[in-house]
Amino acid sequence: MKILVTCPPMLGLLDQFEMVFKEYGMQVTAPDVIQTLSEAELKRIVPKHDGWIIGDDPATRDVFLAGQIGRLKAAVKWGIGVDNVDFAACKELGIPIANTPNMFGGEVADVAVGYVIALARETFQIDRGVRGGGWPKPCGISLEGKTVALIGYGDIGKSIARRLLSMGMKILAYDPTAEVIEAENIKKEIWPIRISEADFIVISCALTPSSKKMLNENIFKKVKRGVRIVNVGRGPIIDEFALEQALGLGIVYSAALDVF
Repeated sequence: MKILVTCPPMLGLLDQFEMVFKEYGMQVTAPDVIQTLSEAELKRIVPKHDGWIIGDDPATRDVFLAGQIGRLKAAVKWGIGVDNVDFAACKELGIPIANTPNMFGGEVADVAVGYVIALARETFQIDRGVRGGGWPKPCGISLEGKTVALIGYGDIGKSIARRLLSMGMKILAYDPTAEVIEAENIKKEIWPIRISEADFIVISCALTPSSKKMLNENIFKKVKRGVRIVNVGRGPIIDEFALEQALGLGIVYSAALDVF
C-alpha cells in the first residue's frame, strides 16, 4: 500500500513514523514540499497512491476525482483546519476522509501567547535594533489586567485562554458554537459586542464564509485605538488591506501574523 505525505511538518518527522508504516506494510512517498504542491502536481501524483496525508495543499474536487480514477482509497488532513479540503467532493466520490481534531492546540497556543508577549514588550523591536547596531529600550505595556478579544474558542482557543488567564488577563470569548464556562475574568460575547474594550485581539478560529474578513474596515472603526492583533487562525480572516490602513493610522498599534 502506497501512502503520499505532503504536509511539511510530518515530512520533517517521518523517521518517527517509520515503524508504524512498516507494521502496516505501507510504502511512503515523501515529495520535496516547501509549503504545498500545486493542483496540477497533485492530480498527477495522488492517483498513484492508496492513501494521502494532506497538508495545506489544494485538495480540490478535481484532485480527488483524479485520485478516485486511480488508486486513492482514503485521505487524512494533518491538523485541524480543513478549509483547503473539499470534503463534499470526497463524500460524493465515496472517498473516506477525516481531519485530526484536538491536535496541536497547546503548541499553537504557545505561539499565540509568544506573539502577545512580543507585541506587549516589543521584543522584536529590540532584536531588530540590536542587530542594526542600536540599543533600543521601548516602553512596552504590562499584560496583567489587559483585555483580550479571543476569536475562536475550540481546542486552540481554550489552550490560549488558560495561558492568558494565568497572566492576569481578561478574556472576551467569541465563538457561537462553543461552550464557555464564565468566570470573573472570562466572558462569552456575541461578535463584535465589546470589541472596543480589547487591548489585544487574538484570532484562533477556523476560516468559514462567516469568518472571512471578519476583521475589516468597519471593525477597525470600533476597536480601541492602539489595539494589538495576533492571528494564528487563517490569513483571510483579516482584511489585510484594511489592517495595513489601520496600522498606518495608528488605530492598530502592532500585529503579529502567523498566517497570510
